[in-house]
Amino acid sequence: MKDKEKPPILDVHLRKVETVGPWILRYLSGSTSQDKSLINGEEVEDTNESFIDEESEADSLYLKTLDPKEWKDQDHYQVLGLSKLRYKATEAQIKSAYRRRVLNHHPDKRKKLGEKVQGDDDYFTCITKAWETLGNKTKRRAYDSIDPKFENSIPSKETAKKSDFFELFGPIFVRNSMWSEQSSVPLLGDINSTRDHVDRFYNFWYGFNSWREFSYLDEEDREQASDREERRWIEKQNRANRAKLKKEESARIRQLVDLAYANDPRLLKFKKEEQERKAALKQAKKDAIRQKQEEEIRQREEEEARIQKEKEEREAVEKAQRNALKAEKDSKKKALKKERKNIRDLCKTNNYYIQNGDNVIEIMSGVEKICDQLCAVQLKQLASAIQRDGRKALIEKLKQMECRVELNNVIKNDIKIVEKNNNDWETDDVQLLIKAVNLFPAGTSQRWEAVANFINQHSKNGERNAKQVLAKAKSLQSTNFTDNALKSEMNANAYDQFEKEKKSEAQVPEVVSERPVGWSAEEQKLLEQALKTYPVAVKERWERIAECVPTRTKKECMKRYKEIVELVKAKKAAQV
Repeated sequence: MKDKEKPPILDVHLRKVETVGPWILRYLSGSTSQDKSLINGEEVEDTNESFIDEESEADSLYLKTLDPKEWKDQDHYQVLGLSKLRYKATEAQIKSAYRRRVLNHHPDKRKKLGEKVQGDDDYFTCITKAWETLGNKTKRRAYDSIDPKFENSIPSKETAKKSDFFELFGPIFVRNSMWSEQSSVPLLGDINSTRDHVDRFYNFWYGFNSWREFSYLDEEDREQASDREERRWIEKQNRANRAKLKKEESARIRQLVDLAYANDPRLLKFKKEEQERKAALKQAKKDAIRQKQEEEIRQREEEEARIQKEKEEREAVEKAQRNALKAEKDSKKKALKKERKNIRDLCKTNNYYIQNGDNVIEIMSGVEKICDQLCAVQLKQLASAIQRDGRKALIEKLKQMECRVELNNVIKNDIKIVEKNNNDWETDDVQLLIKAVNLFPAGTSQRWEAVANFINQHSKNGERNAKQVLAKAKSLQSTNFTDNALKSEMNANAYDQFEKEKKSEAQVPEVVSERPVGWSAEEQKLLEQALKTYPVAVKERWERIAECVPTRTKKECMKRYKEIVELVKAKKAAQV
């Protein structure tokens, strides 16, 4: 023990007091006027603090019944008269209480009063041991850890359920908070405590760090060991016993916190609030989903209504257009009917402009043809011409109509023959097709139109369109062309055909002449006569037709023929 930790009176219970000097009398009487006194040659700090309470008769009786040999089992706080303060007593209070006990129970004073002192077995030794224990911070902490007056008990589950939670557990947690290493210990609180406060409270106690240790209960004193090995064995036994007691203490604190956590009404309230919050969130989600569905339904209905409205508006527009077209058509029909009636009445009134030798039936049928084939504007123009020129205008129109009817018949027959024989491909045409396919490979712009034009330019068997050429090419591709007799024949006559083409090219010189772009009436008449003379079935038809029109080539005749065909088709489409 260090000098500063020694009691004011040193080892007085171990020596025999022979005399009572003036210094001890002053100390015992408490009437010293100096701040420091000499005891056994050492300076001891004096104090004028008043004691906590006067020594009670019970404390005196307890003190006198103590056995110095069993000093470790005594209540040190009660020995010094600090039973009420205990671990709350300050160092100054402990020091003052010790001095008061020394003043009252010193062996010299008791001998002077005639009291019998038992020497080494005197109870004054218990006072000294109490001071040695409580006057040293380390020893005092060890003793406080096993303070016999400390209430270590934990209420039972039945008591926790039946009692008021805060009145029962509040003092228990305050009492056990003395073991905390941390100076700031959260309180239990009340029923109105916030969730953060409650969480912080239980987090602190579930992670409670206690300074309580049980070295005071060591069964063996290592200082009494005879050698090093025995001292090590004693230390090992003491450490094991301390660890066991520490573990039991941790389990006790954990049991207390678990019991409080299970019966805390605030947690039930928080749980209920959390359930209500989750239920509210769940309901909010359901409401959001329902609102979203309702919004989608509303938007869908609006979209359907908009589409229906647009459809109705479109149908109304289409109906109005149909009605307008119908009205226009009816108007045209009425106008055509009116003009037809005007022509008929005009011809009938003038007796169809018949002269001697005229065939009445032919003129009447011609008038009907005119009415059937001409439109309202043409009929109106014809009526004006008849009113102006009379018979001359009617006869001229009849001749024109007869010529056009004949030309149309020729064209129709040509078209029928072409359509009938369109699929009859001769060897030369197939050879031209193969040559054109190789000449215009896949990827060529408007390939099949180019192939058809090539065949039409070099073929003597009529014209073919792109659709017919493509169909023939597909049929040739789908058949086993290697075994085709036509291929064999073409391969055999290929050289002869080449020689023939070269010879014909050498014999026919190229003629460049300037011709008028437009067709005159004479050229048109010659073309129409040639078309009648040489029908589609005639071989080398266009060469012969070109011979009948000296001023035109074969190509120009074919082009003119196509123009006439297009005019006829357009007129038919206009009359429908």
